[in-house]
Amino acid sequence: MAINWPTHRRDIHRQTAVQEYLRQIVYGGNDGIVTTFAIVAGFAGAAADGVAQIGGLAVLVFGLANLFADGVSMGLGEFLSGRAARDMYHTRRNTELRALRDNPAQELRELQQILQERGLPQGIAAQTATALGDHPEAVADLMMTYEFGQPDPRDDTPAINGSFTFVAFLAFGVIPLVPYFVFPPTDRTFWISVGATLAALAALGLLRWSATGERLARTMGETVSVGTLCAAVAFGVGWLVGG
Repeated sequence: MAINWPTHRRDIHRQTAVQEYLRQIVYGGNDGIVTTFAIVAGFAGAAADGVAQIGGLAVLVFGLANLFADGVSMGLGEFLSGRAARDMYHTRRNTELRALRDNPAQELRELQQILQERGLPQGIAAQTATALGDHPEAVADLMMTYEFGQPDPRDDTPAINGSFTFVAFLAFGVIPLVPYFVFPPTDRTFWISVGATLAALAALGLLRWSATGERLARTMGETVSVGTLCAAVAFGVGWLVGG
């Protein structure tokens, strides 16, 4: 019986949805947090009278409009990039199959070298490459992975990837705006939003840590520091333009 690899990964390796779609969740979540806090920080950094007058309403209107517009854009961008990657994979794989048909000796030498670079002794690598020469489809898959760095995308679903990116963008991106729904637009509200943003970044770092099992200090530090840098840039631009 043939193994259904996606089901096998979930059942045998206990792979959760967070682990399977971690890249999309981290990508969408981080961008959502930074994008919406950029609106908050930009208005807070600006000191022009016109900006001060429209205050919290402007933060909410621009923040929510930006949140949904960018969320849709991010989700569709993930979908389109997945489709483009799949198309590129098939184009390069067909080229590799033609090369195996037209110049098999050269391609098998390349495969032997790849196997040797991954630890097989020269003799075993040569025997393996020769044995695989009668199975060009398998050779093409190996070459795509190890020569071009493109794994088989057949198990990827661009629509689901885009959906996870979109949902993560909205779920994390709305957090910096929540204080402006609850409190009047004062300096105190801005600093509450700063705290909410840091908490959202920390939560994203914890999610990444729980999925990967990497060192907590590294995953948290990277996630929070990258988001903080982007937020500081947004505040600085608002201060320079509106100050």
